Amino acid sequence: MEATAVVLVADVGKSRCRVELRSGSEIIGTADQHGIPGVHLEDGARTAFALLLDTVSMLPPGLPISTLTGIGAAVAGVEASAENSRELARLLTERFSVPAAVLSDATAAQLGALQGAAGTILIVGTGAVAFRFDDAGTLHRADGWGPLLGDRGSGRWIGQQGLQAVLQAHDGGPATTLLAAAGALVESPEMLPAWLAGSDNPARTMARFAPLVLHAAEAGDAVARGIVDEACGILTRTVVRAAGEASAAERRVALLGGVVGSAFFAGLLRNSLASAGIEVVAALGDGLDGAALAATRRGLLQERYIHRDGTNWPD
Repeated sequence: MEATAVVLVADVGKSRCRVELRSGSEIIGTADQHGIPGVHLEDGARTAFALLLDTVSMLPPGLPISTLTGIGAAVAGVEASAENSRELARLLTERFSVPAAVLSDATAAQLGALQGAAGTILIVGTGAVAFRFDDAGTLHRADGWGPLLGDRGSGRWIGQQGLQAVLQAHDGGPATTLLAAAGALVESPEMLPAWLAGSDNPARTMARFAPLVLHAAEAGDAVARGIVDEACGILTRTVVRAAGEASAAERRVALLGGVVGSAFFAGLLRNSLASAGIEVVAALGDGLDGAALAATRRGLLQERYIHRDGTNWPD
């Protein structure tokens, strides 16, 4: 990236939309707000575009938006709709009159974590997905199939298992301190179903309970620890599936996402992965760094999965 390059980068996830204005390697302005379910949904491109414009308007005044040289947007749902992704790239290019790159949030995370190199990442946030790009630039993934069909071991999964344990304890099942912990969410466990049904994003709402499950597990609660151990086992199998036939030297993974921000959970997961012969390496960046790479460099290993200016690059 040239020192004078000014790029707008965005990470539009299901829970949060973050934008940054960068000049060279310097972040000169940030803004964030709620996310969207995904660009793949009906009218998803225009929904994502409107959210991006609204978030950009929240940047501090006086920033050099008019000198933009490129845009990189990592967006949830890109892998499910190339058409909507191309439309979003076109809308961004038309609005800002600069080249735009749109890619999935997972691809951007892999780009940022490994700085464009081949390798595997595991993202454990509200959802869970393992992404690997091999030396030929081919994507291998495991899970990331959403809260109804997948994302096992994720923050949503941990929170959901914890809430189920609360109701089981309330019904006379295995005792757990999670029953008392649920008081941070509702006055009575009997209110949990209605509390969840009233949420506009049930997956994100259930994920709110995950930190309390992790805390209870670290404090010695057997039920919570069972949930956490199972999550680590699930996530390890997810990484193994994504790694596939990778050589021993390539059986390394970078960990990203809010759940692995817990040192307790990250330590357990690291041990579980080690037992499967997989080494954890430090992530060199995040999804915003990956979006910045896509905005400023072409010919990347991951190029076929990046939508540029309304079309895939290269043809």
